[in-house]
Order: sequence, then C-alpha cells, then structure tokens
Amino acid sequence: MPQFVIEREMPGAGQLGPEDLKMASQTSCSVLRDLGPQIQWVHSYVTDNKIYCLYRAPNEEMIREHAQRGGFPANKIAQVRTTIDPTTAE
Repeated sequence: MPQFVIEREMPGAGQLGPEDLKMASQTSCSVLRDLGPQIQWVHSYVTDNKIYCLYRAPNEEMIREHAQRGGFPANKIAQVRTTIDPTTAE
C-alpha cells in the first residue's frame, strides 16, 4: 500500500499538552474507523509549529478526506517513493 507524508501547519503544536494530543489522536482514530481499514495512521512527529504524519492509504484523495473529516490541516501531501537509512550505504 502506498505511504504518504502529510505536513500539517499547526502553530504552537510543540506546546500541546498530553490531553490535547490524546484528543487529537482520538479524533483521528475515529475518522479512520469510519473510513475503513484501507487507510492507516503509522505515526506522527510533532515539532514546534508543524506535525508530520506518516499514513498508508490507496491514494492522496483518501488522505485529504481524512483531514477534512477530522478538521486537520493537510498543507502538503507527498507520496513516499522509497526509504533509505544508514544501511543503504553498505
């Protein structure tokens, strides 16, 4: 299944507390359940003013539908073409 990186511009994201993050996660998971098993949230990285999320989905349109239903921004969406890590150099 294709993977996508979603950049969400969210000023102050790095200052969100555990309860805020829990609520956002619960909202996301609720929307994912409604959309069905073809879309999966892998994990997210929270930075000062953005959240970067990794999702598996059949297409970009489903990622946008999740964002719209959940009330989340999806400022940039990029399909992952391949991954590399330190072992790639070997």
